[in-house]
Amino acid sequence: MKHFLLLLLFPTLLWSQTDFEKAKSLFEQKKYASAQPLFENYLKQKSNDSKTIEYLGDVAGHQKQWDKAIGYYKKLKNQFPKNANYHYKYGGALGMKAKESSKFKAFGMIGDVKEAFETAAKLDVKHIETRWALVMLYVELPGIAGGSEAKAQKYAGELSLLSPVDGYLSKGYISEYFKRYKEAEKNYLKAIEVGQSKTCYQKLADLYKNKMNSPEKAKQLLDLYQKKRT
Repeated sequence: MKHFLLLLLFPTLLWSQTDFEKAKSLFEQKKYASAQPLFENYLKQKSNDSKTIEYLGDVAGHQKQWDKAIGYYKKLKNQFPKNANYHYKYGGALGMKAKESSKFKAFGMIGDVKEAFETAAKLDVKHIETRWALVMLYVELPGIAGGSEAKAQKYAGELSLLSPVDGYLSKGYISEYFKRYKEAEKNYLKAIEVGQSKTCYQKLADLYKNKMNSPEKAKQLLDLYQKKRT
């Protein structure tokens, strides 16, 4: 009887697995709207599958459905309170909702955003994305809401220990935000020296073009990057 029941259930199980694999493939192709119903269908059969819940949160985030994303990530971080990445994603979704809300509503959400990111940073001392988020958060927040260049520099320093190129890029970002363009230039040049990535070159090129009124220097820099690639 047991084997007979397994045979009856096998097509359903196979279909569910196919749903998940199809959804995952669509997600990787950035076809988020098509992936969503397949993930939702799979979740109906496996209601506590953390990977599916995370994918649905990611899908909602990519579609800027912040309330949905917050709901999925909140469930995950409550279920797995020691998972840094779930706290990070929850904070990120909250932060994006705050950016699109009124100033009054956003002000009331900042504490939860900071708590989520700082919890993630404590849980995982090597979580680079969280430290980037904290650098940007403390730089962009006004002082009255808890903004602090000193705190941003603290997390930039932690990034330097984890990844020298991210350290230089984050310090360049802070300097650029506060209009210390020569200081930002030095940090981006060091990032290029260490990282040699397109991102490093692009950050400095954007600084030359948009902040230092040097479009020709920006062009020369990007041309240099292209020559190094060939």
